[in-house]
Amino acid sequence: MATKPANFFPQELIRKKRDGSALNDAEIRFMVAGLADNSISEGQIAAFAMAVFFQGMTMDERVSLTHAMVQSGQVMDWKKADLGRPVVDKHSTGGVGDKVSLMLAPIVAACGGAVPMISGRGLGHTGGTLDKLDSVPGYNTAPDPALLTKTVKQIGCAIIGQTADLAPADKRFYAIRDVTATVESIPLITASILSKKLAAGLEALVMDVKFGSGAFKEDYNEAQELAHSIVTIANCAGLPTTALLTDMNEVLGASAGNAIEVRETIDFLMGKNVDPRLLSVVTALAAEMLVLGDVADEVTAPHAVQGALASGTAAEKFAQMIAALGGPHDLMTNVGKHLPLAPVRHDVISPKRGVIGSMNVREMGVAVMDLGGGRHKASDPIDYGVGISDIAGLGAKLGPRRPIATIFARSEDDARRAEMRILNAITLVDETQSPTPPVRSRLTKEDL
Repeated sequence: MATKPANFFPQELIRKKRDGSALNDAEIRFMVAGLADNSISEGQIAAFAMAVFFQGMTMDERVSLTHAMVQSGQVMDWKKADLGRPVVDKHSTGGVGDKVSLMLAPIVAACGGAVPMISGRGLGHTGGTLDKLDSVPGYNTAPDPALLTKTVKQIGCAIIGQTADLAPADKRFYAIRDVTATVESIPLITASILSKKLAAGLEALVMDVKFGSGAFKEDYNEAQELAHSIVTIANCAGLPTTALLTDMNEVLGASAGNAIEVRETIDFLMGKNVDPRLLSVVTALAAEMLVLGDVADEVTAPHAVQGALASGTAAEKFAQMIAALGGPHDLMTNVGKHLPLAPVRHDVISPKRGVIGSMNVREMGVAVMDLGGGRHKASDPIDYGVGISDIAGLGAKLGPRRPIATIFARSEDDARRAEMRILNAITLVDETQSPTPPVRSRLTKEDL
């Protein structure tokens, strides 16, 4: 763990960054150490985050911030575990309905990779993978190192949260960013993601960088900038990394919420009601992980993914992971028992016929938050049973027999408020438009 220099005042470093100057490595290490040991107040960290949000960081500052946050805790060494598999992972910048991690980890494990996936909780209008898994009774998102190692070695995957020992500075920073409107800062996103991934001892990483109305970076060019930042810093740190830019101008899959997205995940892995866009994104990311981890080549990787799904091996890996980390052994066959939904079910019917031409996906995510399925501040509890299902995608024809979505809420009033948000988020047109592919582009080290 890094030693904190004793000759800086936090407020002076905040002022320096606020005024547009670059911080040196020692100054950044000082701020990060104060994050980790709580010697710098939450207000000062919030001010620092806002200064970075407006002034940005040079690539050198980003490297320093990432390294300092990695060094604020322990770094895992999977070589000692003798896994016999390449240690690979994927990380998404987040989007409404993004349950891809829940599918990806068991698929890649079924294909021969090892996936110790460290995930986060919800940020703003997007749901967090850990929040989804917390809806599974008994599932332990914070296993001790021995259980984590055992699970990854025996099953091939484990989706967990940050432990107290892995990048602890980032854990505190992450929560403060969430409630201070500084989530979208590219330098802070870069350092946050990569500090956890580098601390996890990975051999390869694939990034899913989202753009569109449901993503943190709505503008495609800004998403490209973020992908470039992450791929650059990761490869500079010795972690082979590529990025896919994926479209979040509609909800990914057919649901948004916590338990309801786990339900969709189970259906997906068992071959039921598979959303084509979701399958496309999952296949592309899984194949990229297999290629980067030298498990398969670009030709065979997509076929390996399809085989893991078709054979049921990926579903079996998911069930094994859930059980190994404390969840129910019969989750896949007793979904209703273990993942109950809120009692008020309400279909959202369009007041007129038409075709969905555009969707404000952010509003869909905010509707889930208003139902209680997300956080307004870091300490807020989450209602895992609320959410939205059967969400119509772009190009869907709406009418009395084809709702926009189905809401699961705790009260009729909650359902009506969510309904208004959903109705206002949809724009209807007269004719069906050609669908756009969900994966827009790919960025590798060679493209930098």
